Amino acid sequence: MRDAVMVLNAGSSSLKFALFVASKGDPVPLLRGQIERLDGAPALRLHNLPGAGFSHPPGESELRRARDHAGALELLLDWFERDNADTRIVAAGHRVVHGGTHFSGPQRVTAAVMEKLAGIAPLAPLHMPHNLAAIEALSKRRPDMPQVACFDTAFHATQPPCATRLALPRAYGEAGLRRYGFHGLSYEYVVGALAQAVPGKVLPRRLIVAHLGNGASMCAILDGRSIATTMGFSTLDGLIMGTRCGALDPGVLLYLLDSEGLDAAALSTLLYDRSGLLGVSGISGDMRTLLASTRPEAAEAVELYCTRIGREMGSLAAALGGLDALVFTGGVGENAAPVRATVCAGARWLGIELDQAANARHGPCLTDPAKPVTAWVIPTDEELVIARHTLEKT
Repeated sequence: MRDAVMVLNAGSSSLKFALFVASKGDPVPLLRGQIERLDGAPALRLHNLPGAGFSHPPGESELRRARDHAGALELLLDWFERDNADTRIVAAGHRVVHGGTHFSGPQRVTAAVMEKLAGIAPLAPLHMPHNLAAIEALSKRRPDMPQVACFDTAFHATQPPCATRLALPRAYGEAGLRRYGFHGLSYEYVVGALAQAVPGKVLPRRLIVAHLGNGASMCAILDGRSIATTMGFSTLDGLIMGTRCGALDPGVLLYLLDSEGLDAAALSTLLYDRSGLLGVSGISGDMRTLLASTRPEAAEAVELYCTRIGREMGSLAAALGGLDALVFTGGVGENAAPVRATVCAGARWLGIELDQAANARHGPCLTDPAKPVTAWVIPTDEELVIARHTLEKT
């Protein structure tokens, strides 16, 4: 019998999952996948690893049960228990987007923790209700199972007050309006992985990590600790993303409210779902589609995307007082060589000299590793970070 940790990442209409075998060293990945379209016709996508042992996944008739997070969890647990009797799930770890000011590290889930998380749910209304729904559903199915909440905001708890304060009256800050930062689980993984990849296994002191995916942000990391990041109060801030606008003049929002007659719901849809690469190009929010397109609108969107990364990099380098290493991660960062080439070309002033051949083969090192400033591709693994924390807390 092998003990396993289940990692869950609940979205609005999907449930990503992974299983890791508990071991004396790092947790060993066993199975990854997701159930999509929970609000429609559910579909299962799997990324089996060799030797996982789960050879009979649920069919279409069974998937009809997965109409919400509770149904999806029931389906997964039934499948795991039926298909691999040698594996016992002993704990679950959850990606929770927001920890507010309460939580600066992983937390074993208790009634008191859930009460605090419910209280800060309005800080991330598009994410938190789904994160909490998965925890509650699993509590009903397996009330004896330890659960651990791992927060995307926690990595940024080391930032100085001047990096988190918003220029609003103090009462708003006391009510929780401040810069939090996100993608912290990804940054945590990259810091550890880079420390093992660089010559001498010594983490560069002044590091910028660019997590570029459908959601995107960058982080300035000094001696392994976050000191500044591009996302702020919400996941809308900073870089242009697949469908999110990134940093926007607040005056634009006032104009849209007053002159265009948009209400809060319409404004939210515009900023989260219809902007970013999709909005600029009018074609797609997927970088792969835009890079393959010959239309000028696609090229414009990619150029704007890279330009904004370059401007934010300058800001983060200023916060660090220079730069020793740049890391690309996330779906775009790991796979879009043209984006990396453009960003690195714009960062020559920081000492980055891109090796085109290394970039074409996706690294891991994109420069001469002996140079004072290096660039890297480090595939992220947020699920592994969650599995580690879950084992530590249980």
